[in-house]
Amino acid sequence: MALVVGWLLSALPAGAAEPLKILMLGDSLTAGYGLVKGQSVPARLDQALKAGGVDVQIINAGVSGDTSAGGRARLAWALADGPRGLIIELGANDGLRGLDPQQTFANLDAIISQAKAAGLAVLLTGMRAPPNLGPEYGDEFNRIYPDLAARHRVPLYPFFLDGVVADPALNQADGIHPNPDGVAVIVKKLLPLVKAMISAIEK
Repeated sequence: MALVVGWLLSALPAGAAEPLKILMLGDSLTAGYGLVKGQSVPARLDQALKAGGVDVQIINAGVSGDTSAGGRARLAWALADGPRGLIIELGANDGLRGLDPQQTFANLDAIISQAKAAGLAVLLTGMRAPPNLGPEYGDEFNRIYPDLAARHRVPLYPFFLDGVVADPALNQADGIHPNPDGVAVIVKKLLPLVKAMISAIEK
């Protein structure tokens, strides 16, 4: 039996190694709320990278309604898939609920620290506070992401919804979640940073 197993393993093609795994941890913007299967940001990133010849698997770890605390609580479970990179998209629901920015900072800080301790490359994507919460809250919330990126020396995509927010043509009827055209804009803007992450991992 051992000889048979050995022969089968030796017969596998040289390129049969598992693809490089990148985990995208987020909320409904990652999960693909309101979109058909294959149209979420992680799925479209995966498709774009594979079309460019990159052997990669973008794992969708988005949970609709999740906050930074929720993402922090399930990170260890999510890392069981064995990713080598982590894209963080969290904080939108913290802002919508007016949660304390210091707590959001602490949660994201812990996520980045845990990921880096596990040897993962990290890409942080930012959010902006809703304007109805006032300038003081907005200023404190909006500083979270650049401050974390500087503290941990990780790349930052400043605003996940850049070029999409408030454009009816790029959003679903709720005016919050991107439609397939909006997802295409996000993926196009995010793709160079994800490619850079993969290149850094493979060095």
